[in-house]
Amino acid sequence: MVAVAEITELATELCNRAPFLRGIRNDDEHEQALAMMEELIEDYDANLVVIEALSTLIARYEEDATSFSAFNSRVSELDPAVATLRVIMDQRQLKTNDFQNEIGGKSLVSQILNGGKRLTRNHIERLAKRFNISPALFFN
Repeated sequence: MVAVAEITELATELCNRAPFLRGIRNDDEHEQALAMMEELIEDYDANLVVIEALSTLIARYEEDATSFSAFNSRVSELDPAVATLRVIMDQRQLKTNDFQNEIGGKSLVSQILNGGKRLTRNHIERLAKRFNISPALFFN
């Protein structure tokens, strides 16, 4: 049987030590939460329950805080396919001329990155295959 009283006591103690676990209310608590997250992910499996709870609190704060409003506005305007392509390029240190087989020449890739052209279904399928990722990432 689950000892609800014990769990409640442990939760209270945890929140007393890290009050932002009740809800992040300001930038200082947000920074504390991020610092805690960095430490928790060092032993991901052991800390999974707290990581999931904390990530929800961080996401909620970042969605609602005025200090993130300009950033959130810019993100909401991004084409998810282009954003995914940019992440791939950044993570793998690729240039516009590294996609000849998936998209085409440097000029076309530049036009896509600048919003002048869009990735086609064939482009996305070839990118997904090359980088072993789900094509769905280009639509989220």
